[in-house]
Amino acid sequence: MANTEKTKTLDKALQVNLDPKRYGTFAEIGAGQEVVRWFFRAGAAAGTISKSISAYDMKVSDAIYGQCQRYVCRDRLESMLEYEQDLNLERLKTERGDTTAFFTFADTVSARNYHGTNECHGWMGVRFQAHPRDESSQIIIHVRMLDTTNALQQEALGVVGVNLLYGACMLHHSPDQLIESLLDNLSTARIEIDMIEFSGIEFRHVDNRLMSLKLVQLGLTSAAMFGAEGKVLQPSEVLRKKAVLVERGSFRPVCNTNIDIMRCAYEQFMAEPGVDPDSTIQIMEITMSNLMADGQIDYRDFLARADMLVACGMTVLISDYFQYFRLGAYLRRYTKKKIGITMGIGSVRELFDEKYYTALDGGILESFGRLFKNDLKLYVYPLKDAAKKELVTIDNLEVSDELKNLYHYLIDRGCIEQLNNYDESCLEVFSRDVLAKIAAGDKSWENMVPDEVAKVIKARGYFAA
Repeated sequence: MANTEKTKTLDKALQVNLDPKRYGTFAEIGAGQEVVRWFFRAGAAAGTISKSISAYDMKVSDAIYGQCQRYVCRDRLESMLEYEQDLNLERLKTERGDTTAFFTFADTVSARNYHGTNECHGWMGVRFQAHPRDESSQIIIHVRMLDTTNALQQEALGVVGVNLLYGACMLHHSPDQLIESLLDNLSTARIEIDMIEFSGIEFRHVDNRLMSLKLVQLGLTSAAMFGAEGKVLQPSEVLRKKAVLVERGSFRPVCNTNIDIMRCAYEQFMAEPGVDPDSTIQIMEITMSNLMADGQIDYRDFLARADMLVACGMTVLISDYFQYFRLGAYLRRYTKKKIGITMGIGSVRELFDEKYYTALDGGILESFGRLFKNDLKLYVYPLKDAAKKELVTIDNLEVSDELKNLYHYLIDRGCIEQLNNYDESCLEVFSRDVLAKIAAGDKSWENMVPDEVAKVIKARGYFAA
């Protein structure tokens, strides 16, 4: 790290140290006490640090924070934040509560081990009072450390920790600006932040789904996730040891066809060897390229799609993986179980368009090699061609002459599978027609979407309903 970058990070730590109302605890497990070290080095730490602790031994950690199945997990982090902040208030509120805004910074991290065989990641958070006597607010992030040595990972961890605490103290009024500052003096080549959650009184108006979108938009991560209740999720904890079925779409709006595609694919996915419904997750994916189809992101439009998918009980993935092989590689990072991607036949046609693979040395062959190398399968929903009055399936889809042998090879090998258990009434439902009917005041659109979606659209006036 260059000296100028060190100065910037030290300056952030010093600004927190010189703020007379900030006072609190640093609790760090794993990778050394890398964050608090910056505050000690910056000077004036006595005015900021009430306690620094590293419960490195598992039994010691359990004795303080309670037992936990895994030590690098969200549950452990939250127990650390709660325990240490409660202690701050219990011990110090009477004496200095009128003038002090207490905080607890905590992290639990697994940096690169000696053999380089572990997942290098960590949970980091801060629970804090924005003002003296205020209720506590909280920010939690999950980081992946991408440097190749333990020392560099610890260094990066220390910097992002300073950025997080500084942001909580100085930028809590602007969550967007806070997120942008998290990688100050770092780069996305060193640290990935794939989950962030704001909670508490200071962030009562923050929509964490928008904050997840912001992570992907800014390049802090390539994918972020939230669940059926709208709660942000950490991808590795959701996907770990799960079979995964993904449907990519615009979902503008979610219509009966979208739901039928997932239903059909799920039924066939369950017939695959080794796939257990109790350890399978269904995901609806929206890509950044889709969200930016008009050149920039319309946040209200994004929330409309999110609200509709949540109303349908779906887990949502926002990704920057335009190419399917990159999506497959991302999912494979977290699970060894079966992965399926379901799509309409029109998406298969695009998949075999060579213009999308000019940046790859091996072109379309390299793309398919990466996509199907780990037993991934595509489940394809048919299209009713009104002009030709026929059903387009994988059997009669037209691909270029140069790719026909490859196409039929992938079908024969079982990499591409036709969905035949479809609801015929859904074949004539298209999102663009739903939008047109909404705009025209034609209420028949309500029969083209799930009941839950119709209620959301009408209640919130989405698409000018």
